[in-house]
Amino acid sequence: MSFLKEISQSLISAINKLKGSTGDEASIKDFIRDIQRILIRADVSINIVLELSKNLEKAAKEPPPTSFTKKDIILKKLYDGLIEILGGKKPYTLYLDPTKTNILMLVGIQGSGKTTTAAKLARYYKIRGYIPGLICADTYRLGAYYQLKQLAEKIQVEFYGSLEEKDSIKIALDGIKYLKEKKCNVIIIDTAGRHKDEKNLMEEMKNLSLKINPDHVLLVIDGTIGQSAYNQAKTFNENTKIGSIIVTKLDGSAKGGGAISAAKATNAKISFIGTGEGIEDFEVFNPVSFVNRLLGLGDLEALANRIEEAQVKEQISKERFLAGEFTIKEMVMQIKEFRKAGPLGKLLSLIPGFNMNLPDDVLKSAEESLKKWEAIINSMTAEEIKDPKIIDKSRIRRISKGSGTEVKDVEKLIESYFMIKRNIKRLKRVGFAFPTR
Repeated sequence: MSFLKEISQSLISAINKLKGSTGDEASIKDFIRDIQRILIRADVSINIVLELSKNLEKAAKEPPPTSFTKKDIILKKLYDGLIEILGGKKPYTLYLDPTKTNILMLVGIQGSGKTTTAAKLARYYKIRGYIPGLICADTYRLGAYYQLKQLAEKIQVEFYGSLEEKDSIKIALDGIKYLKEKKCNVIIIDTAGRHKDEKNLMEEMKNLSLKINPDHVLLVIDGTIGQSAYNQAKTFNENTKIGSIIVTKLDGSAKGGGAISAAKATNAKISFIGTGEGIEDFEVFNPVSFVNRLLGLGDLEALANRIEEAQVKEQISKERFLAGEFTIKEMVMQIKEFRKAGPLGKLLSLIPGFNMNLPDDVLKSAEESLKKWEAIINSMTAEEIKDPKIIDKSRIRRISKGSGTEVKDVEKLIESYFMIKRNIKRLKRVGFAFPTR
């Protein structure tokens, strides 16, 4: 299990514990202490955690508005507070001028994933109509040249590098000239990894930035780095002004809190995140989406982007989905279409309601579950599909027998359907935000 998944489950557990309580002063204090422990364990700085705690304590002392409970208000305050910590409700936009050549320079410590990130960034802009090109200006790691060249070929973008030249500044300048001739309007420069204490390499990075004058410098931070991210980011920023941050490896053991520290040290926003090893596992960082995922609320925006890129057919409109106006058959058929956009387990976790209650083994066996669900739907009557509430135990046994599945499979499908509808309505009522495109 990834660390972020563990943190997510801890947050959801703490929330469920509060929901199941009376909402008295003692249970709210327990809840705040739980949140403190979870965030500190995730490497969020003590000062940030204390500030959030004070806001929660303040909210607990205020009378809730009519028709809301104190628990509702505390949860909404936590939700808004986490979004604020991560940069606010509006995602940071890395602006590129379509009328000129945009030069982006990637910097970071060794092993942060800069080279793969450079290719992911190139693919991201290629999909959006730009003509990207990649430059390998890392003269220290021989594998960087071959790795970036191979990735450039994979995503079919221009590449420039040199195995003979040892001057990274000359490589970068020659590469910019070459890629401009190839009509590239987004030039991404991958630089050597360096540590804050390596003064010579820091000086080289500073000179490289001064010579090529990039439009934007992106600091690539490994999501597993922890609290040391603050000092690393501060030193990088002192040598080369950081424009924004890309956080990598958020699918594995990453805690993520270090990235928040890096943003605080540089006063820069997180622009993108890497969510897996695949070249497509890269997205714009949206604080609302990130918090939604942490709290098991799904991420409709990330799902919409995946669907658009994979040309998935729309079985349910987003408006109908958010209104809970979809049939059980439409839900299953839409999930079937999702297979075009990537692993079902990962995609299902982006749907509000799924990640909140479904265990890991269900998400992992999503393909198998989907086959069963299709068979179950085919064994339902039109009336049952239209109104699953009429499906009693005898109907469940009939559907189970007709579909060749077990009774628990039919029950799980019906339960999942109503669970999603319930969660959407409840979350909208309390005021949680669903990202809009």
